[in-house]
Amino acid sequence: SGASSLGATDAAKIANDIQHHLVEETRLGVPAIVHEEICSGLMAREATVFAQAIGVASTFRPDHNRAMADQIRRQMRAVGAHHGLSPVLDVCRDARWGRLEETYGEDPFLVAAMGVEFISGLQGESLADGVVATAKHFVGYGASEGGMNWAPAHIPDRELRDVYLRPFEAAVREADLQSVMNGYHELDGVPCGANEWLMTDLLRGEWGFDGTVVSDYFAVNQLFVYHHLVDGTTAAAVAGLSAGIDVELPRTNCFGGALRSAIDRGEVGMEVVDRAVERVLRAKFILGLFEKPIVDVSGVGAVTRTPSQVELATEVAADSLVLVKNDGVL
Repeated sequence: SGASSLGATDAAKIANDIQHHLVEETRLGVPAIVHEEICSGLMAREATVFAQAIGVASTFRPDHNRAMADQIRRQMRAVGAHHGLSPVLDVCRDARWGRLEETYGEDPFLVAAMGVEFISGLQGESLADGVVATAKHFVGYGASEGGMNWAPAHIPDRELRDVYLRPFEAAVREADLQSVMNGYHELDGVPCGANEWLMTDLLRGEWGFDGTVVSDYFAVNQLFVYHHLVDGTTAAAVAGLSAGIDVELPRTNCFGGALRSAIDRGEVGMEVVDRAVERVLRAKFILGLFEKPIVDVSGVGAVTRTPSQVELATEVAADSLVLVKNDGVL
């Protein structure tokens, strides 16, 4: 992820430089999947800024979300990015939680409807010209104790399925979601980043998810430094990978040298590593990266902050306004 501090054109140039290096100067020549933050549009100067998710939810128009995501998809592809870290499918009912504005609010049906449309718009008719959507944060992240970020979530099984898992299940079953991101928190005492039941048994076994699971930023290392579940980065790598995390973001703090040490010592089997590698390679193939890893930098300006995008952003923002009648309380 790099566009957030750059102009869109510069981001495209850097993406091309990365791909040239990987394809032409590394042993295997495998191109990279470039990911970006897109909660309210592509986070790059020159790109179009849209309303935050809570505003889009207040329009009660899921079609707005699909239209927005379609435009974000076009901008991302133009700058050489293929994986968007959105939508946030956390059901949030506690206004104290500091990331509420990234969510679609408190109703699981509305969250699911908004999420399905966003994913459909972002991934497009085919991932050959689409962008992988990432549903996050799996699961119950917005239901933390005391409204504190990263705090444990205490959710009974029935409520977990009826409320908090519902939007994620809809995303998988109805929109063919291709990526999921774990939450930082603990669920029933188990950190989500090490929860095999959550990321493998339920997500893949019960729902049939066939995409990649990516860690929230530094979440694998947090199994060691924050949750104290394990005693070091090597053990954190084993725990995360074994539970079902395929990709460590934003870099390989644990899935690099630490994971290699675990493999050399026989602490994790190569079949577990191969499983994650296969999933990532599959994503690269269906995204068309082996055929076309390089983008045309000259075309970036034609799809960033266009009049039609600004018009759409304005329409969504206007529809998001909620008029409150002052009957004397204020």
